[in-house]
This record gives sequence, structure tokens and C-alpha cells, in this order.
Amino acid sequence: MHSPSGELSQDDDHVLRELEPVVAANLDRHLSMTQEWFPHQYVPWSRGQDFDGPLEGRAWDPEQSPLAGHVRSALVLSLLTEDNLPSYHTELITELGREGAWGEWAHRWTAEEGRHSTALRDYLHVTRAVDPIALERHRMQHVSTGYTREYPGSALHGIAYVMVQEQATRVAHRNTGRISGEAVCERLLSRIAADENLHMVFYRDLLAAAFDRYPDRTMQALCDAVCAFRMPGHNAPTLRTAARSIAVSGILDRDTLLNEILRPLLRSLGVFERTGLTGEGERSREKLHQYVERQAAAVARSALWRAEQGVRV
Repeated sequence: MHSPSGELSQDDDHVLRELEPVVAANLDRHLSMTQEWFPHQYVPWSRGQDFDGPLEGRAWDPEQSPLAGHVRSALVLSLLTEDNLPSYHTELITELGREGAWGEWAHRWTAEEGRHSTALRDYLHVTRAVDPIALERHRMQHVSTGYTREYPGSALHGIAYVMVQEQATRVAHRNTGRISGEAVCERLLSRIAADENLHMVFYRDLLAAAFDRYPDRTMQALCDAVCAFRMPGHNAPTLRTAARSIAVSGILDRDTLLNEILRPLLRSLGVFERTGLTGEGERSREKLHQYVERQAAAVARSALWRAEQGVRV
């Protein structure tokens, strides 16, 4: 169980200490696989021009960008999510600490994620894909609200949640770029998605190690994280208007969540083949199985309805 106070229990302190060698090994592997890249090289600066204001440039107009509305919505939501990095870093350091392999990973992850917001904002401004004044107002509102961990006080819940979140972020970036119809946008989002994939692999393999050590507790944590999953940008000021268009476009809908995010992770972890579970672990696995089956049934009903109505996504 996770602590409502957000403070790690002695058991969770033990979990962090026992998993630290795994963190160190995974960090070494991550550093050997990651590729250095520079946000400014992915931004088409030659398209840029001054905006209205002190520089007396050209005012923004939605007709200045060829990107479809759902692509713009996805990009803005992705950027606002990345903008809350100060809160994510604070929560991560609070839970994991500043020292040792855990602290080194937290700082490295933060440094890599920081590139994403830099590149996305520069791209959106230079290509005039969004209203820059509205974007800044939304950033101020979102960052002022901040972010609190989904599962304070539970290391295993935190690892499980972030694994799913990193996979979902990777898929959302990839899908947004793919349907954008804009080569520069797709190249940038593919580069960011590659980072998110490595972050997901780090947490996935860490969770696999946790399964080997604490099978029942890890299964409970994974079940909780999956069945109540929501993205960290769930309180972004643009979410209400953006969520439907993003789902309808196929960037991040129920089908995507099930078949491109959850099932690959569960299959990779061998969740439904694992042995060594006792009562609580088995109950959590059954609950997780039932959740996946309900999602699959809902996806099938939706596909049937679209086919009957002649709706194309």
C-alpha cells in the first residue's frame, strides 16, 4: 500500500536500497545507449520571423500553420506536460534522494527531459503552429499548479506508473509526428520518442527486477498503476478541449492504450506467466487481467460501431 503522507515506509526504504545495484547497472547501460543531440538542430529557424509586441513584428494567426487542429492540440499538451519538469524533479528527488545511483538517475533523466520542452517550444514558435500568448498563459497556469506524485509513499507504485507513462509518452509523440504531415515535426518527435523509449526501458527492467524480489507487492503496484492510469498532464488547462481530438485522431485513444502501450509492457514483463505469487498477488493479477479484457471488449465494440457507421479514423 502507498502512504497518503507521501513518506516512504521502512519497507520502501528497503526496496530502494535493494534495487540500487539494479539502478546503477541500468544507468550504465542507459548512458552507453543514449545519443547526444541538440534541440537547435531540429528547429527550422529559417521559417522564423518577429512577432508583434516590442519588436513590432507580425501578429500570430492560425492560418500561418498547415498543421491540423488535433496535431496542434497534441503538441501543446505534450509541451505543457514537459513544462512541469521542475515539479517532476522535485517529486523524484524527494522520493529517491539525491545520492547514489538513484540520485544520479534522477538528475540525468531531468537533464534529458529538459531538451524536449526546449525543442518543442522553439519548433512551435518558429513555425507559428500555436498562439504564443495563449501558450505562455497556459504554461504559467500549469506550472503554478504543479504536479504531485500519483502514488506518494510507494516506490513500487512509482516505478510501475512511470514505466507506463514513459511508454504512453513515447507512443503519443511517435503517433503525433506520423500523422502531422510535416517532415520536420515528425523528425523532431521521433527524436524525442527515442529518448522516451530508453526511459521506459529503464523503468521496465527495474520493475522486472522488483518482480523477481517482491512478486506480490509488485503485481499489486502494477495493477493499481494500470487500472487507474492517467497521464501527468491530466490537469493541464488545455486538456478538456484537447483530449477528444487527440483520441479521435488515434494519437492516444483506448485502442492505442491497450495495444501499443499496455499489452507490449505486460508481455515484455511476462505478467501473466509469472510464478511465485501468493493470494494478494494472484488477486491483483486477476484484476489486471479482467481490466485488460474489459478494455479489449470496449475496443472491439468501438471498431464494430465505426465499421457499421462507415467511420474512418
